[in-house]
Amino acid sequence: MVRRLAAVCPHAAAAGLAPDQPLAEARAICPGLAVIDADPAADRAALEGLAGWAERYTPLAAPDTPDGLVLDITGCEHLFGGEAGLAGDLARRLERFALPYRIAIAGTQGAAWALARSPTSRGPITRIPPHGEAEALSVLPVALLRLDSRSVAGMRRLGLRSIGELARQPRGAVTARFGALPTRRLDQAFGRIEEPVTWTRPPQPWEARLAFVEPIGTPDDLGRALDHLAADLCCRLEAAERGATQVEAVFIRLDGMRPAISIATALPGRDPMHLARLLRDKVPSVDPGFGIDAAVLIAHATEPLRAPQSSLGAIAAEAAMPLAATLDTLANRLGADHLWRPAPFDSHVPERASIRAPALASRPVMPAPSWEYDPSAERPIRLFRRPEPIEATAPVPDEPPIMFRWRGALHRVRAASGPERIAAEWWRRTPDESQSEVNRVRDYYRVEDNAGARFWLFRLGLDGTPRWFLHGLFG
Repeated sequence: MVRRLAAVCPHAAAAGLAPDQPLAEARAICPGLAVIDADPAADRAALEGLAGWAERYTPLAAPDTPDGLVLDITGCEHLFGGEAGLAGDLARRLERFALPYRIAIAGTQGAAWALARSPTSRGPITRIPPHGEAEALSVLPVALLRLDSRSVAGMRRLGLRSIGELARQPRGAVTARFGALPTRRLDQAFGRIEEPVTWTRPPQPWEARLAFVEPIGTPDDLGRALDHLAADLCCRLEAAERGATQVEAVFIRLDGMRPAISIATALPGRDPMHLARLLRDKVPSVDPGFGIDAAVLIAHATEPLRAPQSSLGAIAAEAAMPLAATLDTLANRLGADHLWRPAPFDSHVPERASIRAPALASRPVMPAPSWEYDPSAERPIRLFRRPEPIEATAPVPDEPPIMFRWRGALHRVRAASGPERIAAEWWRRTPDESQSEVNRVRDYYRVEDNAGARFWLFRLGLDGTPRWFLHGLFG
């Protein structure tokens, strides 16, 4: 296998070396050549990190392997004083990192790619006016259209050395000889068709960004930045009559790292003071490194939220806010996994009819279980986690007991109603004997003793010696 050069430094290029050159030939030209094995995976990771750092300028930043970045700055350039100001700021920051660069600003990705790699570009920053792609690219080599080497060599044999010469040829003849790629690259570079780009992080519809003139790093500065971002984001949410339930703040550091903090709310909201207060509680966990260049506030989940139209609606909304704010504070300080609420579950077995759900999770959509919605199925106020065995005496196996002993106390039954039969969940049968009570038919009775206490009892099984259990208390 012939080893070839993947990249060369400026000194090696000045000595006549070039990428894709055989290593043996390169060493013959430069006997003292220092060689380092290429690591494409590490290069890709470094380029992705640089793309993340470049998101201080635009949310649409992606690596362009093997050695470039593509930034869509549409609508973002005014934040830096225009395209020239943005390019100048980017150049100064790259110089701080000691990274060589060539910056090109054009209306299409293909044109910018070609200009950034053109050997005839004047200066490290090139900018062409809108709709000037065809004129700017006409004198550049056809290789800058991102074509394969075989097509480029064939075009040169035909005397087609520049993009302008290729563009003047009949499209059908070019396609017949070299395939569809050259004409598609021409259309993309001239802006006739769109060129898809795989962005590292697709843009979010609800997002607020803030870039800093100088890096910040103190908790107070980060808190003030969150106040500004929350006000901006909530203003946009209010205009769209929506509220946020999941919000994330991302901080872009000088080294390209992106520490983030996130919060969730019990109810959709757009109060900037409330959101900023929840985020400020997590600011101490953010490592600013050598400084933070920019911050982004993203609402990952939103719901419709309209202002109450009646006085009763306004009163109800105001009454719910203190509880929701308390839940938000507890969940975001303790962790959402440490705060739960009971939620209905689609099961007719009483101890399985409710589950623990995260306090800030949305209500699951499922068929309404009778445990919660059927008013004719009376249920106890207190339901035991597990039914407790009792000693019961019944004159006939199918009738309610006349007395029972629970926790050492004897209770004589004055009134009873039932039975209400609850069948087993056959699809949940298990060979584990400890679950046998759950997987058998139960006959439930509501009974009242001589003292007025009301109990929920059930008889287990339809045959053999009956076994009785106490499952809940009515009051």
